[in-house]
Amino acid sequence: MKNTYLVLLCAIVFSACKNDTSNQSQTENETGEIAKEVTVYTHRHYPSDQELFAKFEKETGIKVNVVNAKADELIQKMTQEGEQSPADVLITVDAGRLVRAKDKNLLQSIDSELLNKRVPSNLRDEDNQWFALTKRARVIAYALDRVTPVQLSTYENLAADTWKSKILVRSSGNIYNQSLMASIIAHNGEEVAKTWAEKVVLNMTRLPKGNDRDQIKAVVAGEGDLAIVNTYYIGKLLNSSDAAEVKAGEGIGIFFPNQEGRGTHINISGAGVAKYAPNKENAIKFIEFLASKESQEVFAKANYEYPVNAEVEPSELLQSWGTFKEDQLSLSELGRNNKKAVILFDEAGWK
Repeated sequence: MKNTYLVLLCAIVFSACKNDTSNQSQTENETGEIAKEVTVYTHRHYPSDQELFAKFEKETGIKVNVVNAKADELIQKMTQEGEQSPADVLITVDAGRLVRAKDKNLLQSIDSELLNKRVPSNLRDEDNQWFALTKRARVIAYALDRVTPVQLSTYENLAADTWKSKILVRSSGNIYNQSLMASIIAHNGEEVAKTWAEKVVLNMTRLPKGNDRDQIKAVVAGEGDLAIVNTYYIGKLLNSSDAAEVKAGEGIGIFFPNQEGRGTHINISGAGVAKYAPNKENAIKFIEFLASKESQEVFAKANYEYPVNAEVEPSELLQSWGTFKEDQLSLSELGRNNKKAVILFDEAGWK
């Protein structure tokens, strides 16, 4: 009997040791050395990102393995892979998606003094499971020949009768609109948010369709007077190789709403360390690198996004649009209110 107990005890100890080894934060190669790689699941597909990945490899000797796909596909992939997922880092656009990944238990908390210093508290998860890398403001683009800035004020004012049949905006299925609605819920409550959405629907010049750039083009074409868009897309139009797109970008004015109150709604692209990251330390180092002053300057100059690192100035183009007051709402609230936003959009008839 004693021998039986001894065998069982040894088996338990061996199993525990084996499990502990399999859950190490860094994988090891056949020689026992720490792996010099990091696998990044990313929704972003910009040359600036590839440039930074290559720079990280050169500076650290850590190879960056990139898996590109749409955000929802990456989240689903990580869910299906479970503990066997090779993902070390998830990068995606919109805080709502990052909160979704956290809620699905796909990310993990990390301890990084550098990230806490470089990324403002409202732009990172309260449990340090994700961190903003870039910012975009959701603004009102207006027809220069038909609207003056003095006519504009807040997101709430878009519900006024003044804008009857004059607003262009993409569908409620778009995460950017869902996050804007989530912020309105957070600030004003569900009842006010629903009424706002109902009145904006009545003020639409057409059923929602297309992306943000399409809304701007429609304003310039005279289909409507106002569009709700992300600043990033205006930069893309103005720097396009297509003359028609440049003309569209030049044909609108940019207005930052709610400057006398809470400030303009912003959203982000961001990153988090995967729950089962085989190379956790490399993953942390990688995200810290992307939040560094040097990397933030690349994001700011090449991709028409606002830096999150306060040491870095926006690009000349973004500076030409002027400074603005940002909504300081914790972006975690955008994820928490996402389901409510979708439901209220549906009830309001926002297609």
